[in-house]
Amino acid sequence: MATLLRKIGLIRLHNRDTEDPKHHHNHRGGGQQSASLRGKGGAKSGGHKQQQQLQQQQQHPGGAGDASPGPGKGKGKRAAELAPRDKAPAAAAAAAAAAAGAGGPRERAAGARAGPGPAVAAAAGGSLVPAARQQHCTQVRSRRLMKELQDIARLSDRFISVELVDESLFDWNVKLHQVDKDSVLWQDMKETNTEFILLNLTFPDNFPFSPPFMRVLSPRLENGYVLDGGAICMELLTPRGWSSAYTVEAVMRQFAASLVKGQGRICRKAGKSKKSFSRKEAEATFKSLVKTHEKYGWVTPPVSDG
Repeated sequence: MATLLRKIGLIRLHNRDTEDPKHHHNHRGGGQQSASLRGKGGAKSGGHKQQQQLQQQQQHPGGAGDASPGPGKGKGKRAAELAPRDKAPAAAAAAAAAAAGAGGPRERAAGARAGPGPAVAAAAGGSLVPAARQQHCTQVRSRRLMKELQDIARLSDRFISVELVDESLFDWNVKLHQVDKDSVLWQDMKETNTEFILLNLTFPDNFPFSPPFMRVLSPRLENGYVLDGGAICMELLTPRGWSSAYTVEAVMRQFAASLVKGQGRICRKAGKSKKSFSRKEAEATFKSLVKTHEKYGWVTPPVSDG
C-alpha cells in the first residue's frame, strides 16, 4: 500500500512539474533562443555569401555569367551608354571654342599655322566656287581654240591664216586672203597690192558661249558694214546673235560675204587712207551699234539678196 501511495505521489509530482507554467515558459524560451541562434548563424552565413559574391564581382566585373545584373550593374551600363552622347557635345563645344580663338597664345598660334578648318572653308565656299568656275571656263576656252587652230591649219584653200598676238592663245591676228573675185573689193586689193585684210579677234573668258570681239586692223575700209575704228556690224558677233556652234572659219567666211554685199572698198582718199583704226574707237562704236539694234532690231535683208 505504501508502495502504491509512493507511486501515486510520484505520478502527481511528475504531472505537476509538467503542467507548471514556468516549465513551459522555460521550454518556449529555449526554443526561441535556439531559433535566434539559428537566425544569427543564418545571417552570418548569408553575410559570408554576400561577401563572396562581392569578391567575385570585383574579380570578374561584368562577366558573362551574370545573367541578371543587379542594381549597380544596370546603372553602370546606363552610364556607359550615355558617356559617348555626353562626349559629343563636349567635343563640339571644344571645337567651337578653338575656332573662336579660345586658349593661350600657343594654341592660337598653332591654329593659325594649321590654317582654316572645315567650318571656315565652308564659310569661304562662296569665294571658292567662282574661282573653280573660272578655271573650268579657261580650260573649255583653251581646248576649243586649240581645235580651231588645228582646223584652220588644215584648210586646203588657204582662205585665212592665224598669228597669235604675244603668243597668247586668246588674242589672234587673222589674215583674210580671199574675197569674191568678181567684187570691186577684190579689184581694189589687186590694184593696191593688198595681199590680205588683217583683223584682230580677242576671245572672252566664257568663249565659246560668248562671241569674240572682232575688228579690222588694215587696210582702212569704207562701207561693207565696217564702221568707225574698224568695228564690224554683224549680228552674229553680238551676244544675241551668237551661237557656240559658230567657228572662227565660219565667222570669217560670213564677214567676207558681208564685205562684198555691203560694197566694201579700200579707202584711197588722201590723208584718210593712212589713218589707222583704233581699238578704243572700235569698242565704243560696237557698243553703240549693239545698243541700237537691241532697241530697234536687226534689219532682215530682202530675199533677192540671198
